[in-house]
Amino acid sequence: MSTAASESLPLPDTTTASATAGLARWCADFRSRVLDELDAFMQGALRVTALSASGVDEVLWQYALGGKCLRSTFMYLGWLCGREPDTAALRASASLELLHAFALLQDDVMDDAVLRRGERAAHLRLCEHYRANGAPGSAPRFGASAATLLGDMCLVWAEQMLRESGVAADALARLWPRYDAMRIELAAGQFADLSNDARSGPTLESVLAIARAKSGNYTVRRPLELGASLAGCPDQILNMLGHYGSRIGEAFQLRDDLLGIFGSAAITGKPQDSDLVQRKATSVVIAALEMADATTRLELSELMNLSVLDTVAIARCRTLIAASGAPEHIEAMIADRVDAAIDAVGELALDGARRSALEHMALLCTARQL
Repeated sequence: MSTAASESLPLPDTTTASATAGLARWCADFRSRVLDELDAFMQGALRVTALSASGVDEVLWQYALGGKCLRSTFMYLGWLCGREPDTAALRASASLELLHAFALLQDDVMDDAVLRRGERAAHLRLCEHYRANGAPGSAPRFGASAATLLGDMCLVWAEQMLRESGVAADALARLWPRYDAMRIELAAGQFADLSNDARSGPTLESVLAIARAKSGNYTVRRPLELGASLAGCPDQILNMLGHYGSRIGEAFQLRDDLLGIFGSAAITGKPQDSDLVQRKATSVVIAALEMADATTRLELSELMNLSVLDTVAIARCRTLIAASGAPEHIEAMIADRVDAAIDAVGELALDGARRSALEHMALLCTARQL
């Protein structure tokens, strides 16, 4: 274990004029320590080296160590709502990055994704590695199968890292029911997303429900609740964090939907046109179909039903979506949810540092630039 990861990480003083900068540094330091913990865990017990001949180690680093560590940050903040900084709790929180790697690996196989975090998606990298080695058989089949299996291993490793974190057994016992429920909710959300197609005419509420289960709750609400249950927080705090987390989780997914249509690959790490090419029923697309005038709705529907969306058609889709007023509507939904979440935080007697950290994270994960 690294020296940095073995030290506690107290929240910064938020009474100074540079409170925002202090919280930003704290988030960066926390991410660094999470990555140290993940690296130490993955280096142990031949977890990676035995698979390196297949190129799995490089892919694992891309998926497990290449993210922003939002989920682990929220879990640790949940812990801090009831306890003081603690290395074992930090390590337990870091395990969520392996659970996230599992979700991303399988999501990319299901979506036949091209990019993840600015690099080729796992199944494509593993396919290319297999082909470069001159191995017999289908390289694409190997790539998809290997990525799926790597996801399965990440799912097991996540629980193992959590179990071996050093957190007391009675604290872990409080966490397991919520942990199991979160994993089932995530899988159920992914299952529902398989048939979530803009051409099937879903309602905005049904799209939001799927996004809530697949991404929103799993990104913010459940990690906060995991950390708070680990810390033994009372129901009042758990309920407040659930209220805050559900709203920030939704706002996070709404922002992600906007980025999926109008964001750049440099920001998202994914192709700019992937949501439209896949006809994903995201909140932005469905809001556009519900809000547009009859002529705009008809043209957008006809474009979405084309067998192939070329660059011209995709550009036209963006123009029609923008003209519908859907982006402004989604922005307003994001702002409403952030405001409600911050109001929820203010209802409890958390100290200034903890309250400021939750407010900072609310803005950090919902105000990403297009």
